[in-house]
Amino acid sequence: MSLWRRLRETVAAMGDKMASYFGTDRPAEASDTFAMAVVALGAKMAKSDGQVTRDEVLAFREVFQIDDADLPDVARLYDLAREDVAGFDLYARRVARMFEGRPEILETLLDGLFHIAQADGALHENEILFLQTVAEIFALPQAVFDSVRLRNLPAQERSSYDLLGVSPDMPVPEIRKHWRKLAARLHPDRLQGEGVPPEALRLTEQRLASVNAAWESIRRASAPQV
Repeated sequence: MSLWRRLRETVAAMGDKMASYFGTDRPAEASDTFAMAVVALGAKMAKSDGQVTRDEVLAFREVFQIDDADLPDVARLYDLAREDVAGFDLYARRVARMFEGRPEILETLLDGLFHIAQADGALHENEILFLQTVAEIFALPQAVFDSVRLRNLPAQERSSYDLLGVSPDMPVPEIRKHWRKLAARLHPDRLQGEGVPPEALRLTEQRLASVNAAWESIRRASAPQV
């Protein structure tokens, strides 16, 4: 049985109440809880501006890499979660407790939520408020929130420096040190060894790819011209 089918059946047994899953202190597999939380937060994120567009639904599937066979189960969980915005803090707090002391995972999840929010071509006021509240629950500093927002601007409005979270005025050797440190923190082998759930690994792998691409772009641009 797949993870998503197992979660769907668990919620069905609780009367199709998503909050019931998070409202208990029962032990749960980290992978189960993380997967349920990203569905809930992703759905509530898409709904926070008052409507759910097809682009936002597709963005959710893109960020969290849902297989075709699992889509019906995820869609049902998504529909249950997106009924309204109330209660999203419950899911955010559960994830924050799970990944306490691992801010890079929480930052990566915030990245995914930004991607969903902007899939319809705009970042609405209610979505910004939603994201700011989630960042606060995750105990992410304002500087981190601002950095995540910068690197999720439309491609034509962001730079490789935004993706790395550095200033264009920083010396290239310092940027290289920052990149290496960040890439090491996001490396899947390290995170897997720390017991990070597969769903979180998928998100961090995407972030790592963008970080590496950003550094390569900066490196090429700073190389002596011959």
